[in-house]
Amino acid sequence: MEMLEVKLEGLALDMTTNTPVVILSPEDLDKVLPIWIGHAEAWAIAMELSGVGSKRPLTHDLMKRVIESLDARVDRVEITELKEQTFFAVVHLDRNGDDFEIDARPSDSIALALKAGAKILVNAELFDASAQSSETPEAPPMPTDPESLRERLKKINPEDFGKYSL
Repeated sequence: MEMLEVKLEGLALDMTTNTPVVILSPEDLDKVLPIWIGHAEAWAIAMELSGVGSKRPLTHDLMKRVIESLDARVDRVEITELKEQTFFAVVHLDRNGDDFEIDARPSDSIALALKAGAKILVNAELFDASAQSSETPEAPPMPTDPESLRERLKKINPEDFGKYSL
């Protein structure tokens, strides 16, 4: 499978479902991949993006510290497939040249990759598959082209993203 390195374009809130959405985009494609995630994971990602730390280690900080204490490092995370409207991911750890693959949720994988400074890769086929399967009875399909997504995001108030304080 062809894997594309992506950057995190940002976080949004799907107003129809009140669910956070992480937006990923490859450098060479004019498409985006929206992935609906939980509020706690969105908060962890937002904290990392904003450079705000917590007084005590959060879950993803703990994961990073455990990995490092085992003399390993997060090499990359891969978002590999979409089954029944659920995305799947794998965290790749490197320990002295040995690669360990760990099944994980994309939201946790992205948060961990940000904490560890690791690459985020996405199966190229998902950029087409997500557009077909993002429709739900309550919500219109999430656009996969950047211009449509920009228009949708302009309608979202930042205050609506959650009731968390940093």
